[in-house]
Amino acid sequence: MGCGKSTVGKSLAASKNLTFIDLDQYIENQANKSIGKLFKEEGELAFRKRERNALMNILERNEAAVIALGGGTPCYFDNMEKISSSQHHSFYLNASIPVLVERLKVEKAQRPLIAHLESEEDLTEFIGKHLFERSSYYRKAKHTLDINHKTPQEVVNELLLKLG
Repeated sequence: MGCGKSTVGKSLAASKNLTFIDLDQYIENQANKSIGKLFKEEGELAFRKRERNALMNILERNEAAVIALGGGTPCYFDNMEKISSSQHHSFYLNASIPVLVERLKVEKAQRPLIAHLESEEDLTEFIGKHLFERSSYYRKAKHTLDINHKTPQEVVNELLLKLG
């Protein structure tokens, strides 16, 4: 969350002339509802099931594409195993807690998991807790990139180098 997956993904896809799929946007289009509304109406577990089905549908197409996953996607079901065991490249865009706090505090209202947090300290604690819980899943990606204080284009350039 907040590491720039969508921004970097769009740019990477454009530079490789590939389709870009933002998983959250894909789910919103399928459900004809926002992620926030889905969370509110269905709860997180129902959303994660919906997310899993969407991911499997995309992967089963077997088309060359850049897919930006939601921050929780790798942590549920066997999503990360499905991604890692395939021929696909997977990248963990690793950012520090302070960098994520700076990025996310200005867009809290648009993110259902953090919209309720009242202070920067609460946001810092939330991000730290989630990174701690999720890092073992994130680290299953084939590649890890430190993205602290890098522009989206610098990150894209590093991804292109890794892709060869």
